[in-house]
Amino acid sequence: MARLAGRTAIVTGASRGIGRGVAERLAADGALVAVHYGRDEDAARATVRGVEERGGRAFAFRSDLAAPDAVDVFYAGLDAGLAELGEEPGFDILVNNAGASGSGRVHELSPEVFDRLFAINVKAPLFLIQRGLDRLRDGGRIVNVSSLATRTAFPESVTYAMTKGAVDTMTLALAKELGPRGITVNAVAPGFVATDMNARRRTTPEARAALAAHSVFGRIGDPADIADVVAFLVSDEARWVTGQYLDVSGGSAL
Repeated sequence: MARLAGRTAIVTGASRGIGRGVAERLAADGALVAVHYGRDEDAARATVRGVEERGGRAFAFRSDLAAPDAVDVFYAGLDAGLAELGEEPGFDILVNNAGASGSGRVHELSPEVFDRLFAINVKAPLFLIQRGLDRLRDGGRIVNVSSLATRTAFPESVTYAMTKGAVDTMTLALAKELGPRGITVNAVAPGFVATDMNARRRTTPEARAALAAHSVFGRIGDPADIADVVAFLVSDEARWVTGQYLDVSGGSAL
């Protein structure tokens, strides 16, 4: 299927987990995928190789989204990667997937972790969108990765849940702001997905079973479960869907 042929997609945090799954799926649909990563260059290169081995097009570029110059470095790397492929410095799809977690319960919080989570999960997506508006083509797509933690109590990581609540609010506001340009803005909200972010919670069969029990399907999510929904939202078929929060948790917390 090549329904995204001729389009350029950026996926932040695409070196592994949900981001890698999204990058691979959008490339399979015909998009040129810019694979952003923060630290793990080898993993990002592996994502690119996987895309290319399946006949797709991708390139990797780095930006530490917690750094003060994150947005400048991000777009410099993006533009350089596009230029190397002979592409114009514009894009059609932005998937804000990169995120940080691990804040702990309220009595465990520290200002440093609070600031880092808000920098990566909230500040970076907002200013990537702001700076990218002159690059994002009319009719484009923005998908923000939220979390089921904004719809259920999640005291185990209160700051993380707060950041994703901010992402939901941002999604609503920008959907209305960018609608006149034909740009849709939506959020997808995974539950427990088998990624490095929650690996410590899946170290025993009993722990894995406990996470799987959250879903009505009795299993932990896979990155492809999220990537398929993102692929729909960035396609022409979703042209009439904007400002929405899509629960992709496998029926968790029903």
